[in-house]
Amino acid sequence: MPLDRHTAPNHPKWTDWRWQMQNRIHTAEALHRWINPTPEELEAIEKTKEVFRWNITPYYARLMDPDDPSGPVRRQVVPHLDELAPDIVGVVDPLEEVAHSPVKNLIHNYEDRVAFCVTAECAIYCRYCLRKRMVGDAAFFMRKGELQEAIDYIAAHDEIRDVLLTGGDPLTFNESNLEWLLSRLRAIDHVELIRFGSRMPVKLPYRITDALCNLLARYHPIWVNTHFNHPKELTDDAAAAIAKLKSAGVPVGNQTVLLRGINDDAATMKALCEGLVRMRVRPYYLYQAQVIGGTAHFRTSIEKGMGIMRALRGRTSGFAIPTYVLDTPFGKVPLNRSYVKGRCDDHVVMESYDGRLWAEPNPRPPGETTTVTLPAVDMPDTAATIPTGGDAFVPLPTVA
Repeated sequence: MPLDRHTAPNHPKWTDWRWQMQNRIHTAEALHRWINPTPEELEAIEKTKEVFRWNITPYYARLMDPDDPSGPVRRQVVPHLDELAPDIVGVVDPLEEVAHSPVKNLIHNYEDRVAFCVTAECAIYCRYCLRKRMVGDAAFFMRKGELQEAIDYIAAHDEIRDVLLTGGDPLTFNESNLEWLLSRLRAIDHVELIRFGSRMPVKLPYRITDALCNLLARYHPIWVNTHFNHPKELTDDAAAAIAKLKSAGVPVGNQTVLLRGINDDAATMKALCEGLVRMRVRPYYLYQAQVIGGTAHFRTSIEKGMGIMRALRGRTSGFAIPTYVLDTPFGKVPLNRSYVKGRCDDHVVMESYDGRLWAEPNPRPPGETTTVTLPAVDMPDTAATIPTGGDAFVPLPTVA
């Protein structure tokens, strides 16, 4: 009998993460058994096939409102026709990760740390994904020799003290492959810290098994940053997964993406952050959504995000408030008045940690209101033109 939202939770393997991966929803026919897709969603599934893959775990599918296409969980994972709408840019690699990769899938941007994209596989494919260019693409999957080449690079660069395992999702690896990877990284004396960037506690909490936690505990210090975006994702199963990680001595932080119509109001963000703290997860970053082609319908203005941060301050515990940031090819920029200089038409000008100026394309969505107004600024006379395509935006000159 085909699985559906009513019968699947009674399946004897419902809490088996491998079974969940094997039974992911990735056809319109299967989606009908979990929600009532609109004609527009069905059209989007067909028309976005060549743009970006889609997959939804049964667990996460049960969190979707079956009758509301605007629901905050459903909008994150079900293809939408807006993905094909004209966008201000056609950028696929806004952080210039390829340019910062000395070997395949190893991003060396900051001097003392690297992001190691050990796989291109994910349990689900978030429609706003930073790495749409690579996830689900066989060309970005890593053979063991390629993984070893990246490990050899880390070993040869003793300035690298912090390794972030990301992807894709590194926890799609089984324990045997993870142990192979962790043991080799731990054999490098100058690697002090290993971090995982994984959305498994959100989209497939059953992946956080006793066996996984026992493995991680053998290679401390290990940290995990996960990615809850909305209070509806804070389920009992997710809380149980977090509790297992914490019991294994693994600190857990959260990196939320600010998404229009999903979490871009202070009440939702407050509920999310306070719910995370109850689960003993530290709200770490709130990311401004990246300017990636086909994601304009998810993006807010930076003023909107700054207004949400202002509304949180003094109204909840200080450690429940994340740092609002924009990731750029020159590092993360805190989006507050110490770094943000002002607005120049459809761009927001800011200063990076090392004094460079950056102009982020950030048009105000029609009808959006906010409590924050940025001063108007002019582009410096020597500013490079910011392109409308290609792999990255051109930065403005360094501040004198």
